[in-house]
Amino acid sequence: MTQALKVGVVGVGHLGKEHARIYRELPDSELVGICDQDPAKAEKAKELGTAYYKNPRELIGKVEAVSIATPTSTHYEVAREFLKAGIHTLIEKPITLRLAEADELLALARQKHCALQVGHIERHNPGFKRIEEIAKNIRFFEIHRLGPFTGRINDCGVVLDLMIHDLDIVLGLVKSEVASFDAIGVNVLTPFEDIANVRMKFKNGAVADITASRLTFEKQRKIRIFQEDAYISLDYGAQSCKIFRKNGAEISQESIDIEKAEPLKEELKYFLGNIRTGKSRGHPDTAARDALQLALEIVQRVQANMPKPIVAA
Repeated sequence: MTQALKVGVVGVGHLGKEHARIYRELPDSELVGICDQDPAKAEKAKELGTAYYKNPRELIGKVEAVSIATPTSTHYEVAREFLKAGIHTLIEKPITLRLAEADELLALARQKHCALQVGHIERHNPGFKRIEEIAKNIRFFEIHRLGPFTGRINDCGVVLDLMIHDLDIVLGLVKSEVASFDAIGVNVLTPFEDIANVRMKFKNGAVADITASRLTFEKQRKIRIFQEDAYISLDYGAQSCKIFRKNGAEISQESIDIEKAEPLKEELKYFLGNIRTGKSRGHPDTAARDALQLALEIVQRVQANMPKPIVAA
């Protein structure tokens, strides 16, 4: 029997605690510790039957792989320590807040022959895996990623928080360079954009219209794809997919069978599997870097176009 990989989780907030739970459940991993600056998380460690550490460096020498689910502004500093130590690293999206920092982490992963994966969870959504097989010659995307304000993210706007998922998916499906784009957004509850829309045109003629918001009461994660022979609609949350085709003068509708699964669990299984096979060692997640670069360009455009506050006379 293959020995389980020793893993740790840095940052056990809303998402990090799910990483820890899943590592605890997977037979291919042994959760040897969690790390968080909040001492109260020691109780979570007891619940999981693992050790608690306050400083991420305390995990070095104890783990072979780590998940980093700390605030985005800390990703670079924390990930660099683990990669320098030759530890395989999964970073929740976005990889960093700055492109130069992402490039340094990618170079370090190559140098140390480490796996470096970024948590773009929709890549591992079973619904997306099915439409990835169907989508071809795409002409137009219409995407909505909307949800309520939680206050958990306080170091970036909705483009880097939510929209980056869809930028990653679109870039992967289109496989063409962005020719031009327009972007708008406004801040309502934070200093950053809380709702944003971008319309992109690609060099191959495809167009994508993407809206992200953290100001709506109901959660919505939907992608609609229009291509030469069909219209595909996927609900990421429900993992339900329909495809509409033209049959003569009529439109036929077909529900696509999807074997539902927990996307985060699929993501972590993929991470551990790639470490075992050596597939991603020294071949870091450059697609995440591309998504970050585009997201940062959109943020810059949004900020330039953001309406100025109305000042009373």
